[in-house]
Amino acid sequence: MKSSNAELLELIATQMMGNSHVVVQGKSIPVRRTGRQRLKAVKFTMDDRRYTAIEQNPDKPSRWGQLARAGHRVVQFKDDEKNKFVAVAVDGKVKEYGTARGHGTPQSES
Repeated sequence: MKSSNAELLELIATQMMGNSHVVVQGKSIPVRRTGRQRLKAVKFTMDDRRYTAIEQNPDKPSRWGQLARAGHRVVQFKDDEKNKFVAVAVDGKVKEYGTARGHGTPQSES
């Protein structure tokens, strides 16, 4: 993942945890809540690829769930087309899982 992509993901993760919208390069993207669990989520595109940023469920037994239970802000990033998680942000710092494709400016999914 290129540095500019990581910076964009950090920006989204940081803003979504404390706001009802994220603003990226002048574009406002709404933060929605998932169905039953009411986790925060933001849908966006980055160079024609769709992604979803999702707040980590603290009830999950994974290490990410443990961090969320301990009070850390954990956001997972999913490539919607592949239905695979590609990165995680913990307290705003992004860690890539594998090769994430797509570079550019996130945009709202209307």
